[in-house]
Amino acid sequence: MDPLSDILALLRPENYLSAGFDIGAPWAIQFPDQGQNIKTAAVVKGDCWISVEGVTEPVHLQTGDCVLLPHGKAFLMASDLDVAPLQAGTTFKPAGFGTIKTLNGGGDCVVASSRFGLQGPQADLLLAMLPPLVVIRNRDESNELRHCIERTMAEMRKNDPGSKLVLQHLAHMMLIQVLRMYMNDDAKGVGWFFALADPQISKAISAIHADPAQNWTVETLARCSGMSRSAFAARFKDKVGQSPMAYLTQWRMMLAGEKLLHSREPLSQISLSLGYESESSFSTAFKRVMGCAPRGYGKEAQNTPSRSLS
Repeated sequence: MDPLSDILALLRPENYLSAGFDIGAPWAIQFPDQGQNIKTAAVVKGDCWISVEGVTEPVHLQTGDCVLLPHGKAFLMASDLDVAPLQAGTTFKPAGFGTIKTLNGGGDCVVASSRFGLQGPQADLLLAMLPPLVVIRNRDESNELRHCIERTMAEMRKNDPGSKLVLQHLAHMMLIQVLRMYMNDDAKGVGWFFALADPQISKAISAIHADPAQNWTVETLARCSGMSRSAFAARFKDKVGQSPMAYLTQWRMMLAGEKLLHSREPLSQISLSLGYESESSFSTAFKRVMGCAPRGYGKEAQNTPSRSLS
């Protein structure tokens, strides 16, 4: 798989809810803090405002625009920010999976949304790099995203047998499309996520993910990228925010954490599978990166709340 797929597979985004609303103006709905969750929402018809806690300026959304709320912050959606808001908890209760709620007679604005949870303590590997609000504007190159939105609404309206599973897959597709488009739009950000938009550095990251046990050096990774050692090392640090070797070690430890939580492989086998010849050198690296010894990681992770995407 590619690096983004690798990390999303590791985090196991789980679609908790896909639903929508069709509302008539004037309207305003206040959504509470979503906890440790991620939410995607798309304006299928009409326009509205969104105001997110911690974001200074409200944003005007139009038909085809999509938003990602990675940190579960409370937010307001409205036709007019001066309208007294309804509370989402009572307005949409009960919120059935795949349902479209009609409010005020409907007709002016239609919004489709999905809520996800991220499993495991590694969620911040992705979420720490994302702002409280990501806005993806409707444009010619967003055909795949528009297709996901349109298919989502069609499935909600038909509610045919198997619709819940189809909606779950469409929600994952929307999440990936939004992340792809944001990655390319904001390629100046720092972190592995933004570095994937760099044609040369992404080759090195892909090589690490394809074979994490390989005896990688800065020189061999530079060759993968078609760059000199010094130029590669400087560019990698500039784009990713850490050295190539630090990124390699971090990724190995993420994989090790996954194995420790979800497999019965002995520590010696996990060490070898990730390129460590001795269990002691692996354990030292694991404790430095993950903050605890490998043998205690399962208990530590159980005390770390999983990310449930809003």
